[in-house]
Amino acid sequence: MTAPPEQVRLRPQRARLVCRLLAAAVFAVFAGVATVLRTPVNEGPATFGVADQVAMVLLGALGAAAILGLTRPRVVADGAGIRVRNLVGGYTLSWSVVRAVRFRAGAPWASLELHDDDLVPMMAIQAVDKQYAVDGLRRLRTLHETATTAR
Repeated sequence: MTAPPEQVRLRPQRARLVCRLLAAAVFAVFAGVATVLRTPVNEGPATFGVADQVAMVLLGALGAAAILGLTRPRVVADGAGIRVRNLVGGYTLSWSVVRAVRFRAGAPWASLELHDDDLVPMMAIQAVDKQYAVDGLRRLRTLHETATTAR
């Protein structure tokens, strides 16, 4: 019985942490503003009510959700191929169409070089993640090499 092929799952580490903290801060600020937004009816030109408070909390939740959307990138690869999901869109590719797994000097994230000379960015493997990115790239290159030499 053979062992199942290794599966590699990669997500940006530092960006996820920053986005989570920022989303929490944005929501907290909007919720805080909502709690102090209510003013008595006869104290000034503007009147804020419960509907305005609810709207502020919902705006904070919407802003936090938008920030958390930046944590969407991921890469899942196994012996059969690789699935790349970026901020917008994604790709499912077999290893046979991939020429190389690259991380060019100065690039913010890694990419796949395809046999038709296209480049597919992999935003899940980011330069700011340093050793995590290096280890992930090595694992992807090993999977790619194993899959292409097995043909």
